Amino acid sequence: MSTFFLAVGLVLVVEGLAYALAPSFIRRMAEELPKLGDEQLRMFGVAALALGVGLVYLAR
Repeated sequence: MSTFFLAVGLVLVVEGLAYALAPSFIRRMAEELPKLGDEQLRMFGVAALALGVGLVYLAR
């Protein structure tokens, strides 16, 4: 269970850094998000999932 909390904490750190260091970039990305199709969003999600699984595998 502590690994889960570690993972959630690291996600929050990365998210917080993005908002703290580049708020205007985050705002522009949020404005562009509705313009993407479902298939593009799904592919980005699958790519992020695969990258995350790969990183977790390498870290263990």
